[in-house]
Amino acid sequence: MIEKISTSDAPKAIGPYSQAVRHGNILFTSGQIALSPENGALVGDDIKTQTEQVMKNLSAILKASGITFDNVIKTTCFLSDISYFSDFNEVYGKYITNAPARSCVAVKDLPKGALVEVEIIASAD
Repeated sequence: MIEKISTSDAPKAIGPYSQAVRHGNILFTSGQIALSPENGALVGDDIKTQTEQVMKNLSAILKASGITFDNVIKTTCFLSDISYFSDFNEVYGKYITNAPARSCVAVKDLPKGALVEVEIIASAD
């Protein structure tokens, strides 16, 4: 059975998808960009500020699922410019310390002009 996860502490989905879904003990988050949960506006205009908001949004979704960043087994990270890699890692590394598997790629565009998007796969075990 697939369980939809939703919390008001993270921004509402801006399309026809869930913030996250759980299947058995595995949680899959949708990609999070730096949107404010309060008003849906993009937060910040630099990579560090936006990454901080993305990680806060992901933290809220994980918390609503009863798990933490320690449960993360895979992340997929999208940057609007690969030159942001080092600054992104600086903020990302404050939250994700267990060194899960990860992909990090540069893409042409992200929704709402965001500079970064991150999605997570985590295990409730």
